[in-house]
Amino acid sequence: MRRPVLLLTAALLSAPALAQSGGKLLLTGGVSSIDGAAGGGLTPWAITGSYATAGEFGATAFITRAKTGNYGLLTYGAAAAFHDRVEVSLAKQDFDTESNLAPLGLDGLHLKQDILGVKLRLTGDAVLDSDTLMPQIAIGLEHKKTHAGNLGPTLFGPLGAKDSGTDFYASATKLFLAEGVLVNLTLRATKANQNGLLGFGGAQGKGLRLQPEFSIAKLLAKNLAIGFELRAKPDNLNNSILGAGALKEDDWKDVFVAWAPNKHFSLTAAWVDLGSIAPAVQPKRQTGSYLSAQFAL
Repeated sequence: MRRPVLLLTAALLSAPALAQSGGKLLLTGGVSSIDGAAGGGLTPWAITGSYATAGEFGATAFITRAKTGNYGLLTYGAAAAFHDRVEVSLAKQDFDTESNLAPLGLDGLHLKQDILGVKLRLTGDAVLDSDTLMPQIAIGLEHKKTHAGNLGPTLFGPLGAKDSGTDFYASATKLFLAEGVLVNLTLRATKANQNGLLGFGGAQGKGLRLQPEFSIAKLLAKNLAIGFELRAKPDNLNNSILGAGALKEDDWKDVFVAWAPNKHFSLTAAWVDLGSIAPAVQPKRQTGSYLSAQFAL
């Protein structure tokens, strides 16, 4: 009996402490991206989520709603960060196509996606290295599984796409603390169509394609930031069975405002431009609003 008690005591003593209020600066833990990883709304950054620093454990939970002219996306999930070194995230997405795909026999289709993410900080510290040119650098992966119910074979089969795939990325995040400016560059190797909601791979290629993603944010106050993001897309389905341009994929972009009244809550609002989504049946450019709430400990 004594040995298990000693082992449990040792494990508790060696476990990382919860993130303390004196850790990272407000908003330097980023917000939750639509895929669950810490960063901006559309793209991951090299930072790990929450306000946990070395020797600490932190966790976040989030819910995001994006609505364009013809489509809606609901995302929610959680992430855990260990020692400001490793982040593990889970996210679930529900993409409501409403009646826009009715000409394809897919009226009222909901595309759902599960995303498991892992991020590893390799070097640098965004805050401590803010007076040098050294960025914080991390690598990560996001494994995605898309569910279309009984319509999966009807949707993915003719497009030559798979219903699961894995993105790999590297991010470099540089904070210019004196200027109150954060810049992030992410390079993503992906074969995801519309972030995976329309499967992975297709007519234009089945392999991974390297796509850049860019974020810039300006602190207006210690708890308020504005910024811009751009996420390039691979456009694998441009020449699908539906015809040239029928499922052309455009880059995504947003302009956002992030507010964090304290280290336990943040709210991000944005104007988003997702370009055309299935322009053969809905040619209208998809712009709209984005609202995300994050809770942290």
